[in-house]
Amino acid sequence: MLVTGGAGYIGSHAARALADAGRRVVIYDNLSQGHRAAALGADLVVGDTHDVGLLRSVIESRGVTAVMHFAAWAAVGESVRDPAGYYANNVAGTLSVLRAMAERQVPTFIFSSTCAVFGEPVETPMGETHPARPVNAYGETKLAVERALPHYERAYGLRSICLRYFNAAGADPEGRLGEDHRPERHLIPLALDAVRGGAPLEIYGDDYPTPDGTCLRDYIHVSDLAAAHLLALRRLEADPRSAVYNLGIGRPFSVREVLESVRRVTGRAVPHSVAGRRDGDPSVLFAANARIREELGWVPRFVDLDDIVATAWRWLQAHPGKYGEEAV
Repeated sequence: MLVTGGAGYIGSHAARALADAGRRVVIYDNLSQGHRAAALGADLVVGDTHDVGLLRSVIESRGVTAVMHFAAWAAVGESVRDPAGYYANNVAGTLSVLRAMAERQVPTFIFSSTCAVFGEPVETPMGETHPARPVNAYGETKLAVERALPHYERAYGLRSICLRYFNAAGADPEGRLGEDHRPERHLIPLALDAVRGGAPLEIYGDDYPTPDGTCLRDYIHVSDLAAAHLLALRRLEADPRSAVYNLGIGRPFSVREVLESVRRVTGRAVPHSVAGRRDGDPSVLFAANARIREELGWVPRFVDLDDIVATAWRWLQAHPGKYGEEAV
């Protein structure tokens, strides 16, 4: 099993879930955003997704029969400023992975996609048939890959499942892995850093048409995401029908609810200030997850916000320097 981007946040949790399930895992990561320590001693190949030759070599030498693809840039604001970089990394890099797979007849592909493919919500909760009209380059690049996959299936027999995440959060409940982006952009780790004496959190807008004026988002625990990837792999191995699934718990929480959860878990109020809205931030985003529940039998373990925050807080307390290394 090849896991590209397997030294990053979600990829490392998926790689560990695969290993825990008895799968032989090869992590392929250029370590530009991931961490060597997050590989937890697994077979790690340091390489770039654009290197088709190295990808072919790894597929051959390790006997790879399936790929989970997490290697991507994922910062919405950055994608607006640098669309060229996002298309080069997220689209061209993914096509290089698919090329190596097609050339070596690897038939199974699990793709890390995003709810950003939808753009502004027409309705909530958002199901798989919700219109896909991205409002930023990040969402466009993920949708471009989703749209390419049926063509690769027809031409090369490459079967795929796309998993559209909502807001990944939390850390491995056993304390082995956590979240360490540099710079950090996600709400929960930023709030936890603030209570540890880091920079005060900025709330972007408190005048939305929501009960407390702040945005509502669907927070899905990273271990539940990892479990969904394992279920998707098993489904494709048993039933080679390609599919797309939304991944969220189906319940939104506001920014202020997250801050209150952090206060309950840590016993400390989150230092914060209120800034203006960010462009392109919808007031409410959350998933309709009936399809993945019914077809894959996926059931999230973590549906209480305090439980999600608590796993992140425990990991951060045990790893005050996080992975203790700079992303290289």
